[in-house]
Amino acid sequence: MFQRSWHTVRMGALTSAAAVACAVIVPSAVAACAPAASPPAAPPPSAAKPTIVLVHGAFADASSWGGEVGALEKQGYDARAIADPLENLDSDSDSVKNFLATLNGPIVLVGHSYGGSVITNAAAGNPNVKALVYVDAAAPDVGETTAQLSGADSVLTRPQGELFDPVLPPGAPQEQAQLYLKKDIFLQHFGNDLPSDLATRAWASQRSAAAAALYAPSKNAAWKDIPSWYFISSGDQVITPASEDSMAARAHSQVTHFNGGSHLTLVSHPDAVTQVIEAAAASVH
Repeated sequence: MFQRSWHTVRMGALTSAAAVACAVIVPSAVAACAPAASPPAAPPPSAAKPTIVLVHGAFADASSWGGEVGALEKQGYDARAIADPLENLDSDSDSVKNFLATLNGPIVLVGHSYGGSVITNAAAGNPNVKALVYVDAAAPDVGETTAQLSGADSVLTRPQGELFDPVLPPGAPQEQAQLYLKKDIFLQHFGNDLPSDLATRAWASQRSAAAAALYAPSKNAAWKDIPSWYFISSGDQVITPASEDSMAARAHSQVTHFNGGSHLTLVSHPDAVTQVIEAAAASVH
């Protein structure tokens, strides 16, 4: 059974106009009992907000997080949507891990779709990563591949020829094929809650993903050690809600179920996704 996985979209500056309230933890001031001649103690400084790092999935780029980045920046967060090479789970995870190493202070790491597998590995061993957020995403255990986690009812269980337009260099093995989602799959099952003109532009501008990215086994499961949040869209036909519920349960994630949406709810409803990211950020002390 061909179970190829997750895919974000290349979405320019698509944002929601909805403002999202940000929960910020601020230590309360403590009054010091000092002699009358001494000035009162100054209140402690506010806790630094974590950096929010967002990792996209296949058939997309970092601009798919445009709505979330804009909303988070308005709330005072440093939000960074970074490039996921989409070549191989090991090398993609190393790329994100290397970026995280350049940051100081606490980090909330967010992944969509295949990006969930990437953050599951990239966060391992980094004490600055304080929270993981999975947005319609895969959260593999050690030894699991992204491809096997789409769910029994996923559109990705269809034959390969119905799903992808592969581009294979002459003489290269099949695992080196660069995959593009077919138009009907993209419009009807991937970004099916987007306006048709927007979904069509997203399909036309999608990035390819290497077949090898979806079949490499995960070497880490950072959700076993790092608190996690899960955003699950009932309308996701790529990674099914049942599969995501199962992954969230074993990770003991805090789960938000969104009624409707699609695999691209991060694009169509960035305000709802941002609320979950902010809840994770608010947990960081």
